[in-house]
Amino acid sequence: MVPHKLKRGDDALARLRCHEGVPPPYDKVKRKIVPPALRILKLSPGRDYCTLGRLSQEVGWKYANVIETLELKRKARAAIRVNLKKKEATLKRKAKQDIDKQLAPLRKSLARRGILV
Repeated sequence: MVPHKLKRGDDALARLRCHEGVPPPYDKVKRKIVPPALRILKLSPGRDYCTLGRLSQEVGWKYANVIETLELKRKARAAIRVNLKKKEATLKRKAKQDIDKQLAPLRKSLARRGILV
């Protein structure tokens, strides 16, 4: 409970920001898992739970479907971005191996001359 009738509670509510979905500065940030906050670790087996979205929809919130479609689009864009990053990493690794193969004779000759690279 926030003491909303007191100055500090009023200030706390003024600082509170709520967003539907993932707000723009954070939609491109990698998601992190916080193990101590996982439902499977915190709730005992058989315990009932609900999500805020479902609860809001049941009391009259009209935008759950909109958020669901936006979330699907965000996940699709994220999957494309992850695949591109994996391809880039593979290409970089292959290029590094090719360069190492090309530079191997030069490194041997430098090592014979006492120059370490």
